[in-house]
Amino acid sequence: MQRTTAIDTARRLRDGRLDAVELLEATLDRIARDPDQAVFIDLLPDRAKREAEAARKRLREGRPAGPLDGVPIGWKDLFDIEGRVTLAGSKILKNDPPAKADAALVAAGAGAGLVSVGTLNMTEFAYSGIGINPHHGTPRNPNGTGPARAPGGSSSASGVAVANGMLPLAIGTDTGGSIRIPAAFNGVVGLKTSTGRYPMDGVFPLSRTLDTLGPLAHTVADCVLADAVLRGRSEPEAAPLPFGKIELVVPTNVVFDGIERAVSDNFERSLERLAKAGAKIMRRPVPQFDTLVELVATRGNILPAEALHVHWDRVHGEAAGEMDPHVLKRILMAEKMTAVDLVEVLFERRRLIAESTALVGRGYFAFPTTPHVAMPIAPLEADMDVFFAANFKTLRNTMLGNFLDWCGVQIPSGRDADAMPTGFLLSAPHGRDTDVQSAALAIEALVKGDYQ
Repeated sequence: MQRTTAIDTARRLRDGRLDAVELLEATLDRIARDPDQAVFIDLLPDRAKREAEAARKRLREGRPAGPLDGVPIGWKDLFDIEGRVTLAGSKILKNDPPAKADAALVAAGAGAGLVSVGTLNMTEFAYSGIGINPHHGTPRNPNGTGPARAPGGSSSASGVAVANGMLPLAIGTDTGGSIRIPAAFNGVVGLKTSTGRYPMDGVFPLSRTLDTLGPLAHTVADCVLADAVLRGRSEPEAAPLPFGKIELVVPTNVVFDGIERAVSDNFERSLERLAKAGAKIMRRPVPQFDTLVELVATRGNILPAEALHVHWDRVHGEAAGEMDPHVLKRILMAEKMTAVDLVEVLFERRRLIAESTALVGRGYFAFPTTPHVAMPIAPLEADMDVFFAANFKTLRNTMLGNFLDWCGVQIPSGRDADAMPTGFLLSAPHGRDTDVQSAALAIEALVKGDYQ
């Protein structure tokens, strides 16, 4: 599989080895020829051509708009694109009015010279960690030697488009793991930023409390540069840390329950390499995890409550019959949650955030991104109970970081016997985005090992 990085693409554009318009044409041709036509919901050829032509002119004149000028990018189908109806992976919204303006982050990307190729497929309304979509098709995970595997959700095609070489860079959203899971399942890097790092204007919501945005790419450096560019910076604030300054807290509870052998083995090999390089590894229970799991099981969670609020009229009206039944069932489950439950969850969340922040200090949490590799799609589509069990387990590790308001980076850590990728998740408390990016830059090569 072609693994051209965004940084290498930008470098070749600047020195004239690549032409922005020719690169766009090759990208669109590559997409058109791919047997998987479920990756993009809509292509934007006219807009992309205008942006590529403008990038070509700037680059030839030696005045790039930013360090990624001319690089193709795709946007999860939650982002408003001027003149287009934002579908959010559904068909229910097809008669809504077109967006009057780009989402704030799309506009920032355009201002930095990124070329918007199209909108990427996703789980309907961003509500699943599996990535199945009955309306627009399910993007196929390009990894593995057996049956078609789940792409991970909800930013499913954002992971697939990077992994299969269609795009060097994609932007997704993460509310319960929706960047980190597809990055792990597809074997790419995914950056979950802190809540509030980016403006949410023009992004269709799932949970206004938990929604975050971030890039998926082949390398940590690509994600770090994309984060800087989308925030109006000419260069990243993050730089690789010395290994002696990296302390990893590896939880001994919750995150390893029911883990697949290959996931665990690859994670441990990554830790061994990091320890030999000088990183400090501290294994200990994180009691806040047990409290959180029990709290969600007995009281419910913020995400489903807010999703129900967003979609109340849809799930109680005629539109419900047009929704993915997996998504509809999950949203309606939140009706069991009372106002007292929600208040208790919000109260406890503040306490757990403070306690976990104190526990990790200036270190980082490290554990497998998901307890298993991407599963075959067919059994998930055939049996609702199988789907729900798999979805719950898939989201378990990543949702901890959303509930506790962490930022984090998913890094590929190896493959299993069927050539399916496994993932290593590095996380830090809210606001430590530069720190976690700096640590990820340092550890990436050792985490990946000989991953290809």
